[in-house]
Amino acid sequence: MTGGDKGPGDPGEDQAAKSAALANFERMLAAGKEGALLRYSIGNEYAKLGDWEHARAALERAVALDPEFTAAWKLYAKALEGSGDAPAALAAYRSGIEVARRKGDRQAEKEMTVFARRIERASGAG
Repeated sequence: MTGGDKGPGDPGEDQAAKSAALANFERMLAAGKEGALLRYSIGNEYAKLGDWEHARAALERAVALDPEFTAAWKLYAKALEGSGDAPAALAAYRSGIEVARRKGDRQAEKEMTVFARRIERASGAG
């Protein structure tokens, strides 16, 4: 492999693939294919890029479209935390925990409880 070749773990290649996926999801949205899963997918791609503000907006819409979407609550809370809004992240984790509890999704409930407790400890609220 020469200096200009990109290996499978090359960050530039990974970034390009993420951008392609995001562009595809946004094309679907522009074509009128609104839905919680599509908004979640867009938010997830923005989260992978570390673009927490765009992730937050997409995930906020995902949980509005489907308030029972446990994974969307978890990633939405992470995006809120990533964008510096710990109080809103804590509220989102609490909402997600309630959804997970209602649905019997014990793993998601446990994970979000751990993340919520970390925020509570950091803020002195726990």
